[in-house]
Amino acid sequence: MPHDLDHEQDRPQPHQHNCGSLFGCGEEQGTGVLREDIKDAAFTKRAADRLLHMDEMNQEQLDGYLNARGVSRRRLLRASGFMAALAGIGPWFNKLAFAKGVGAADMAVGAVAGFAAAPNKEKKDKEEGRVHVVESNDKTVRLGVYDTTLDPILKVDSGDTISFPDTWSHFLNQMQPGVPVETLAKLRLSNPGHGPHSIIGPIYVNGAEAGDVLEVRYKRIRPFDWGAVFNNPGSIGTGLLAQDFPEGQVKYLKLDVPGMTAEFNKNIHVPLKPFQGTLGVAPPDGFYPPLSPGVTSSVPPGPHGGNVDLSEMVEGSTMFIPVWKPGALIYTGDSHAVQGDGEICLTALETRMKELRIQVVLHKQKNFAWPMAETETHWIMLGLDKDLNVAMTSAARNAINFLATRADLTKLDAYALCSIAISFRVTQVVDIVRGVHAMIPKSLFAADLRKQIVVV
Repeated sequence: MPHDLDHEQDRPQPHQHNCGSLFGCGEEQGTGVLREDIKDAAFTKRAADRLLHMDEMNQEQLDGYLNARGVSRRRLLRASGFMAALAGIGPWFNKLAFAKGVGAADMAVGAVAGFAAAPNKEKKDKEEGRVHVVESNDKTVRLGVYDTTLDPILKVDSGDTISFPDTWSHFLNQMQPGVPVETLAKLRLSNPGHGPHSIIGPIYVNGAEAGDVLEVRYKRIRPFDWGAVFNNPGSIGTGLLAQDFPEGQVKYLKLDVPGMTAEFNKNIHVPLKPFQGTLGVAPPDGFYPPLSPGVTSSVPPGPHGGNVDLSEMVEGSTMFIPVWKPGALIYTGDSHAVQGDGEICLTALETRMKELRIQVVLHKQKNFAWPMAETETHWIMLGLDKDLNVAMTSAARNAINFLATRADLTKLDAYALCSIAISFRVTQVVDIVRGVHAMIPKSLFAADLRKQIVVV
């Protein structure tokens, strides 16, 4: 593979790219405040804003909602303010939300704000486009490869939403609680060149062609109630410290999904941060040696996204991925309940998803060379290479180019700003191609300038 794809002559072929139009970002998103610890844990920004506008409450619907559950409206509304109302119904709607696979924010908006059901549905339909459901089965899932020789399992239009219910765990759903690490190691060794990921795809995006950019919006991420973290026996050579731990290990953890924690042991509880480790498009020719024509391993991330393992890609975040092949060809898998930067033992807390829901929006001829990401609070520039030093250099150059072309800075000033205000974090070091991501806080920029930092 190319040593440094940041340089013009080394970029993936057949398309050359202009760094001045390398990047894209989504809509500028502000922050609403209810109470930060509760808002951050339970509500999207849009839901929080709705909950603040209680004057829009439909009183008749609220009465019916509460009466149907035997809750006294007078008792509930006697308490002052929104937080008391939320406390009154919170335990009920939180349990129901997870039981039904509905987000707590959606439940809160419907229950407390009382918006009319029909207008909400019409608005949601308009926002999501057509919704497609892709089941995981032997026709839609392959082990550890991006296979561009397969017919698409689905064709979608720009603006459509895709729901993936009940996704599979690693090794085509063979990783289940109680399966020993020796079995997992045998599964890996019996499929040389393949990753452990259960990869769903390909999904064809109508009208997509090389040079376009695919915007992927993470709308819903709901994990199962268990996860596994493991390192293979050292002889396999995976993980950062394979030589230090020849025996290998797998730990299965119970997930408290409503509480968003995992019990590592009785004295250690890890907050959950679910995200999809792998989501990408068909890679460019020559990026990585194929296993066979049109078939590449799902392990290394690259200019096509893929196994980026970027833990910031939680519900509400967005990834912008360059398109290299007709139809883009979307693949996803590798569901995570939580991951530390570095992912050093080999795995995150690997799990399945009760539902992954994404929306895809196509942007024509933006000619990005690398993926980038956006959250409510940051723009994120990626650097990827087998050499971690080169990955760091690439991430730095990408961050400097972004700031220089989108934030009215000279490159020298962008370089200085990166040194004092931008954090460069090691994404992962276990997927052949290592990753670094530059975290650019939106809070650095005045509101007017922040609104200008929009490319797509």
